[in-house]
Amino acid sequence: MTNLSNACDRLGPVAKQSGDEVEKLFQISLTEFTSARNTLAAKLKKDGDAEDAERVKTLGKPSISAWVANQLYWRHRKPFERLLAAGDQFRNAQAAQLAGKSSDMRAPIEARREALAELTHHAADVLRDAGHPASPDTMRRVTTTLEALATYGQQPDAPQAGRLTADVDPPGFEALAALVPRGIDRVGQRQTPPRVIPFSHPKPEPRKRKASDDKQEARRLEAERRAREAEAQRELREAERALADARKAAERARAAMKSAAARAKAAEKARAALESRFEKLTAAVEAARQDARRVASQAEEAAQAVDDAERAVKTAREKLKG
Repeated sequence: MTNLSNACDRLGPVAKQSGDEVEKLFQISLTEFTSARNTLAAKLKKDGDAEDAERVKTLGKPSISAWVANQLYWRHRKPFERLLAAGDQFRNAQAAQLAGKSSDMRAPIEARREALAELTHHAADVLRDAGHPASPDTMRRVTTTLEALATYGQQPDAPQAGRLTADVDPPGFEALAALVPRGIDRVGQRQTPPRVIPFSHPKPEPRKRKASDDKQEARRLEAERRAREAEAQRELREAERALADARKAAERARAAMKSAAARAKAAEKARAALESRFEKLTAAVEAARQDARRVASQAEEAAQAVDDAERAVKTAREKLKG
């Protein structure tokens, strides 16, 4: 088994161990995590991997929202990858605009919105299937983590999806700027590698501002403003849809309650009628039994009378012969 590594970046603890056994820890139910982690640590220690065992043992139990985000990665990979790809496309479009080039930012924003809506729907199902309430606070934290992962995209030092142990917050302004690709030439080829979020940022050397810097800053601020506006519109649309869905669900629940009450009343009435009929039938059966016993008694008496009469006739005939 390869050596395991545990990293906790400033955006929240993210376990980055390798190996199928560790990955399985983040796919099981939340209630089983601690027991399975301790079992795996004991197994590694027994196999002589004391260092790996200690690292596994230090893995923190994911929060409920981080656990849901992990399940979305393992169970609904396609929309999850679309979300990350949309984040990368948005950063590339933003970089192009900052470079003074025309770029359509609406397409990646819409793709990100659709992927996020699909994953949010799956998140509610994951919570319900696991017996956890899909509370507004939990859903908000799941959505925030998904949005943060989309912002980081598929950068090398991004939080590792599927192995989160805590919620992920969106990067700050400085870190967000560091994620934007740099050095794109006219044919779209990178001249320098993309920057990723470092654990510490060196202080930049002071330099004189140029007029081009002011224009670039204005374009960047305008791009961020449009992105925030689009995000606010998306949240408003989702909130309105959620409100409409909730109202419809409440109306369906009221209608179902009325229907169930009516059925219960009809069933109670039918039960009372059946009980009354059963009592009458029971009385009729008992009366029929009594009549049968009386008729049987009368039949026995009649048969005895016949026997007595036959003996009397036989006796009379014998006397006549004598």
